[in-house]
Amino acid sequence: MERRSAGASVTNRTQSRRETRAFPTFLTSLLPVATSAGVSTALASVLIFTIVVDILGNVLVILSVYRNKKLRNPGNIFVVSLSVADLVVALYPYPLVLTAIFHNDWTMGDLHCQVSGFIMGLSVIGSIFNITAIAINRYCYICHSFHYDRLYSLRNTLCYLGLTWLLTAIATIPNFFVGSLQYDPRIYSCTFAQTVSSYYTISVVIIHFLIPLLVVSYCYMRIWVLVIQVKHRVKPEQRTKLKPSDVRNFLTMFMVFVLFAVCWAPLNLIGLAVAINPPKVAPNIPEWLFVTSYFMAYFNSCLNAIIYGLLNQNFRKEYKTILLALCVPRLLLAETSRCATEGLKSKPSPAITNNNVAEIDV
Repeated sequence: MERRSAGASVTNRTQSRRETRAFPTFLTSLLPVATSAGVSTALASVLIFTIVVDILGNVLVILSVYRNKKLRNPGNIFVVSLSVADLVVALYPYPLVLTAIFHNDWTMGDLHCQVSGFIMGLSVIGSIFNITAIAINRYCYICHSFHYDRLYSLRNTLCYLGLTWLLTAIATIPNFFVGSLQYDPRIYSCTFAQTVSSYYTISVVIIHFLIPLLVVSYCYMRIWVLVIQVKHRVKPEQRTKLKPSDVRNFLTMFMVFVLFAVCWAPLNLIGLAVAINPPKVAPNIPEWLFVTSYFMAYFNSCLNAIIYGLLNQNFRKEYKTILLALCVPRLLLAETSRCATEGLKSKPSPAITNNNVAEIDV
């Protein structure tokens, strides 16, 4: 009897140490022993849907750009990069979160916890930095069209892409030194712990969210101003004509930005609130609000491919062709081989005019 009690005591102490290391002490006591079956089922359902649509949708995006000559331009290099950032979380971190939901605990060990948290951070920061790069590309394409070909040659674009991911890595690595990658039982995820350091949390929100948000907002505001000015010019012979497809193509990337901001804003606002005074503010954040904000952010990774299909005719056409070709694999292979030989070419500047008509194709 004494041996059993001693063994149970050691087990409890070990589990207690693990829980303390994984989650702040002042919050551990506030957590329920187990999430209700209904909530777990709902979270698992949302995550399964996100994983399936994320993988299918982003693979379609990558194949569409690879196959379609109209889509293979420097600007869409960042679209493919964004799809890769969204795709990677569906292949590794999300399945681990799903496993944790099924077991109602993290059972994969500390190594998987740290690696999955790091990859999730890479994906999130990579997404917002790629969205920023897309906005800058669109801004140069429309507002500085005469210089676009020089600014976005294939070589320069690949350099910008490398810089985007280098900055992403630099922004993610400090998590290891701060010790902010921890398991949070409320969301079954190894993720950034907002309570580790107030200054670091504020820095993360500002650098990873607010500054990119301001840059993207500025770029798209300038584009909107230009479009409105063009639309209301008085002299018909000086009017720059915009085709409906031009407007839709611009709206596609604008919607991608808006959805990202909407899905990630709640979590970042919670982070700012918690950073003010973690011991006092964190316990007062409703658990349903915290969990909802996280799963909204997770859900965002599957939305971009849907937006492309709904608003961009070229992507929609390729989606149909690829899905149809799954029934006839030879068709997909033949089309892909033909497209691969054409190579990636820089798109002509939209400022090439004919009778003062500029072709703007975002």
